[in-house]
Formats: sequence, structure tokens, C-alpha cells
Amino acid sequence: MFGLRYTKATPSTYLIQYRNGALVREGAGLAFFYFAPSASLVSVPLESVDVPFMFNEVSADFQEVTIQGQVTYRVTDPKRLTGLMNFTLAGNGTYVSEDPTRLPQRVVNAVQVQLRSVLSGQTLETLLGASERLVQTVRDGLRGADGLAALGLELVNLAVLAVRPNPETARALESTVREQILKQADDATYRRRNAAIEQERAIKENELNTEIAVETKKRQIRDAQLEAERAALEKRQQIQQQDMAGRIDLEDRNKALSRLRAENAQTEADARAYAVSALMRGVQGVDPKVLLALNVGNAEPGALIAQAFQGLAENAQRIGELNISPDLLQQLTGGGKG
Repeated sequence: MFGLRYTKATPSTYLIQYRNGALVREGAGLAFFYFAPSASLVSVPLESVDVPFMFNEVSADFQEVTIQGQVTYRVTDPKRLTGLMNFTLAGNGTYVSEDPTRLPQRVVNAVQVQLRSVLSGQTLETLLGASERLVQTVRDGLRGADGLAALGLELVNLAVLAVRPNPETARALESTVREQILKQADDATYRRRNAAIEQERAIKENELNTEIAVETKKRQIRDAQLEAERAALEKRQQIQQQDMAGRIDLEDRNKALSRLRAENAQTEADARAYAVSALMRGVQGVDPKVLLALNVGNAEPGALIAQAFQGLAENAQRIGELNISPDLLQQLTGGGKG
């Protein structure tokens, strides 16, 4: 009525009102009445936007590369964006220009510029094996001052889903990679065989070391046995030497005793000889018959009989015949015993 209208924005929409070219109000989620003939409304969506992309570029080694991914962005500075692009609403609530629909393409173009600058300095093989580094480099470029921030935008996420060469190059790379894989398989087989040989050699060395250890232990046992036998032999020799020394000492003592006995016997013999010599000197010149007569009282019966027979023997020429009966001899011998 009379050009008076009402508008209401969602919390994810930034709304700006101008009246006769002057800023009246701005903010997210505003709701107000305005006079349409003199007012202009600018609406900027603040929610994040996902934009897929696919580029065909050339690497540093002049190989075609297809890069597929997705970029996510959102508006952080609506006033800067509206100063560069037209987000003005018409009376029916639609945009008066196509700039809002061109914004995703501008973001994709910025991503492509960053990707091209990275691809121009890397070979195809490097790109295929370093996609994460590629993504990080592009992210850093888009978040720089001359990236999306120049449009009042913020990069939420960037994902590179695929980096693919052309089919012929892919087949050639597959062939190269296949050869590398086969070579790695051969190397793995060689390493496995070499490891088996090394393990067998280690087992043989362990067996030899075990045999050497056993022989060393046996030699130690033999040495210990020989040492024990030598100690026992030395002990026996010591015992024998001690026994021989004891016998020698005993023989020396026996020798000394025999010498002492001989000396004593010699002394006794000398004493007896001296006594006999003295006796003989005493009776020298005395008639033997007198001596026999003097010895009759102390003589033994047997000695007396012997003297009698000796007298008979001395006077045998005077005796014609002498008969001694067995009874008489028995009595004489018996008397002698008595």
C-alpha cells in the first residue's frame, strides 16, 4: 500500500538497505518495513557453497592432466563483495543481475589460476604422487591476500578428488609402474632368498659354535681330569716320599742301634776277654787238674760226667774193658737232669 513493503531475511542472509543512495541499515536476519520507491535492498547469502570443478591442464613435462575436485567457500565481508558484484534485489525478490550466479565460477577460476601456477612447475609423476602437497599449496594461495579474500570470501575447504593423465600416458605409466612392481617383487624374492641363506648360515654358525663350545668343554673336562690325576699323583708321590723318608729314618735309627749294639757287644767282649785274660794270668802256671778239682763243687752233673768220661779217655790204655749198661747211662743222664 502506497509503496510500503515488508522484508524479512534469514539468519544466513546479510541484508543491506539504502535510501536515496545512503546506507540505512545492514545485518544478518533483519526484518523491517521500507518504502520501495526510494529504497534499494542488497541481499548476500552467508552460507557456505560447494562448487565442483574439473580442469584440463599441462604439467611441467608437457603432459595433459585432468584434475577433479571441489571447493567450499562462504562470504565473510558482504560489503566488499557487494562493492565488486551486484547483489541488488528487484521488487519481486530476485536479483537484478547475474552476478550472484557468476560468483561460483569466479571462485573456480581463482582455483584454476592457483592450480595452473602449481602445475607449471611440477612433472606428471610428481603430481600423481603428491596430491596432498598440491592441495596445500592451492589452499595457501586461495587464502592469501590476493585470493578469495579480495572478493570478501573465505575458503572453507578444498579437496582434489582425482589427478588423472590422458589414457595413453596412463597406460605408459601403468606399464612403468607394473615393471617397477615386478622388479620390487623380484627384489623381495631375492631378499627373501638371501634372508633364508643368511638364516641357514646363521644356523650353521650356531651349530659350529655349539660344537666348538662342546669340544672346548670336553677339553676343559679332560684338562680338569688330568689336573686331578696330576694332583693325586703328586699326593701319592708325597706320601711315598714321606714313607720312604720314614723308612730311611728308621733304617738310620736301626743302623745306629746296630752300631750301638755292636759297640756294646764289642765292649762286652772286650770286658770278657779282659776278664778271661786276667783269669788266665791268675791261673797261669797252675796244674789243670787242680783247677778241675777246684771246679768240682760248682760244676753241673753233666759237666762232672763229662769230666769223668774225659778221665777215662785219658787212661784208656790202662783200662782193659769198660761196660756201661743202658740203665746206668739212663740213671746218669737222669741224675744229671735232676
